[in-house]
Amino acid sequence: MTPSSDSALQARTRRGQRAPGVRLHRGHAGEPSGALPSSSCTAAPNLLTWAEVNRTHRVRNGVYQRRGRLVSLLTDFGRINPCYPDYFRPASNDTIIYTGEGRRGDQHLSPGNRALLAAIKSGHAVPLFNKLAPGRWQHLGYWRVTEGQQSFDERENRMLWRFTLKKVMSDER
Repeated sequence: MTPSSDSALQARTRRGQRAPGVRLHRGHAGEPSGALPSSSCTAAPNLLTWAEVNRTHRVRNGVYQRRGRLVSLLTDFGRINPCYPDYFRPASNDTIIYTGEGRRGDQHLSPGNRALLAAIKSGHAVPLFNKLAPGRWQHLGYWRVTEGQQSFDERENRMLWRFTLKKVMSDER
């Protein structure tokens, strides 16, 4: 991401309309459900259009990477696409369990999942955008990928890559 697009994104998310709170899907195997945690980035979200998100996230799928480097991520916390059941870790507003790339069948080490794994080693932060409804998006701030593992999900009946995302404070980027 270029510095100018980063500044434009930050400026856009500081202004604009407010949206009502966002609800998570009913969780999988011990995963939380209910409202997103209250924090400065989720309590009263600024709305973005897809055109604004697309200035940073140039593809329609959830993981945007270029030449193996993670650029940005999309989520909807499983509300619109239940095959990607992302969720906040219980009792935490700074940790998200993010489901890897692969809509059907077992998730493999695709280019997007490889980029998520590479981001663990590089430690760079990426923007995360939450889809609230068609054409309505929320910038959730910057996040670092800290862990990744593939395991069998009984509810989904398939192998999923799960990545731990940690919220980055503005002075840590």
